[in-house]
This record gives sequence, structure tokens and C-alpha cells, in this order.
Amino acid sequence: MVTSPDPTTEDVFIRRDGRAGRITLNRPKALNALTWSMTKAITAALIAWRDDPAVECVILDGAGERGLCAGGDVRWLYDIRPTPSGLRDAAQFWREEYILNSMIARYPKPYIAIMDGIVMGGGIGLSAHARHRIVTERSNIAMPETTIGLIPDVGGSMLLANAQGQLGVYLGLTGARMDASDAIQAGFADTYVPLASVPALIATMTKEPAPDEAIEAASAPVPPSKLAAKRQLIDKLFHADTVAEIDRALLTTTDELAQRAHADLATRSPKALALALESILRAKKAKTLEECLTVEYRLCNRLYEDGEFIEGVRALIVDKDKAPKWNPPRIEDVTSAMIERYFAPLPAGQDLTW
Repeated sequence: MVTSPDPTTEDVFIRRDGRAGRITLNRPKALNALTWSMTKAITAALIAWRDDPAVECVILDGAGERGLCAGGDVRWLYDIRPTPSGLRDAAQFWREEYILNSMIARYPKPYIAIMDGIVMGGGIGLSAHARHRIVTERSNIAMPETTIGLIPDVGGSMLLANAQGQLGVYLGLTGARMDASDAIQAGFADTYVPLASVPALIATMTKEPAPDEAIEAASAPVPPSKLAAKRQLIDKLFHADTVAEIDRALLTTTDELAQRAHADLATRSPKALALALESILRAKKAKTLEECLTVEYRLCNRLYEDGEFIEGVRALIVDKDKAPKWNPPRIEDVTSAMIERYFAPLPAGQDLTW
């Protein structure tokens, strides 16, 4: 039996504020990294508010000035891996996190995410499936999972698949960061609101019945997107079915973006890169977010169990030597049979079901 944390936690501040249900991630020293107990508390709040007529919308933001959420608590996942319940606890954490992501995407009331500052990984799952996704001049958004031997999850494969052209493949493989303009261009956000206007916007949404009107009134013209300017090049270089083909294409130009992408891919987990690309390509054909979450659940569990994710966290976060020993070490060693094994259903009763 999996031991679950108490759903009450000081790491997330949940309360009623006028017409709104307010959720504030409250781990500013950890960039509001998402824990299991935070996931439980947010889920419980959304369930309680769903049928509460006094709550007309939900507003998500983060404490501190550095970001909404830098991702899931990967250090905790690293630390529990050797314990007897490590595999089960990690699987249950991902299961409950992905169920929450689906709940947010299908929430019947307006759910507004303030994507200020750093928003990555698990933070994307809490915000980029929202009905209203607000970015500011401080927004710094990315899906950098391949740097730690994982794949873009929390529904990220569908978000990336739905991005214009090959922007999603580029962002998913390299983990490149997006500012507010790029996030809107790539479909991760909708509205640009200057940071100075955000407090007044939140105050208005807690008092007035139509958040759409308040958001539109607070919005400002979005600055030009660097991604849009590079769209034609990205579409050309990242239009392939394998990472090896993409990497070869990157070597055909001296463009700075291509050179940086080539250097980035050289440091990533070859296996995670191959699985990330395949998950995005499959997500292009998926009918629902839940279908993509089920696939991501399989991949994350297997990358955790085989140690690739653990090695990535060790090299980047624990030992910080930035010298991961990937298995296999080269993209040429990742076979199609290996990819298919990772995508196969988990043993009976272990898959994520809806």
C-alpha cells in the first residue's frame, strides 16, 4: 500500500477570495517546486470548488518574485528511488499529478494561471492547460526534461505537438526557454499582461463575474516573438522522424540557433531525446490529452526505473558535475525496438487509466 502525504500543507496557500478560489504555490525558496502533498491539496480544492456556487473562477499564482513553479520536486524523486517504496511512490505521484493536469484542462469554471517568472515542467502542467494563461515580461517558460533524462510530460507532448510547424519538436528536444511572446507563439499561453497590472487584474477577477472581460481589459500588445522570426528555419531543421536526422540537419547551417541546438542535443540523454521526439510525433495523432498523459506516464516510469532520470538528476542537481553517463551514450545506439518497449503498456493494473 502506497503511503500518501496529508493533503493539507503550508506549501500551497488555498483560500476563497470574493468570487474566486485562490491557489498560491508557496515554496519560493524552491522556486515553488511541486510536491506530492501540494498536488493533493490542489486536487482537493478543485473538487470542492467545482460544485460550489460561491466560487465562480479559480486563480493560480506563485509566491515570491522568481516564478510560478520550476517543476516537480525532482530531488525528492531522486532521494526516494533506493527506498523499498520508491518506485511505487514515484508512480503514484505521477499518477495523481497527471490526473490533476487533466482536471485542470477540463475544469468547468474559468481557471486562470498567472505564468509569471519561471514556469517549467510540473509548472506547465498546472498552468498551460488552463482556460486563461497569462504571461508577463518576466515569464521564462520551458520543457527542459531531456536535460535530466526524462521526457516532456504533464501533457507537454500534446502542447508541443499542437505548436505551429516544428516549434514543438525544437522546444521539446532542446528545452529552449520562451519569453512571453514566444510562449504565446508556441501555444503555451494566451495573453500578455504587464507585471504592474497583475495585482489589479487579480483583484478585479475576485469581484466581477466575467474574468474574460477583466483579462482583455488588462492585456497589452505582445512584443515580437523571436521564435516567429526563426519559424521557417526551425520548420526546415526539425522536420524529421529521428533525432539523428535532425542533428545532421543542424550541421548544414551556421545559423546561431542551429549551432546552439546541436550543442544542446549533444549533452542530452540520447534515449530521452528519442522518446521525446516519438511522443510528440504520436501526440500529433492523439485524440485526447488523457491519451498523451497515459503515454507519458509509461515513459516516465520506465526512465525512472531504468535509472536514466536518476543519473540526469545526479549530474545536474545532486553532484552538479554536469557529466551524466547516459545509457546508451549515443543517439545511434537507440534502436526502434528499444523505443517500442518504452511505449508498450505497463504490466496489468499499472497503466494510467481514465
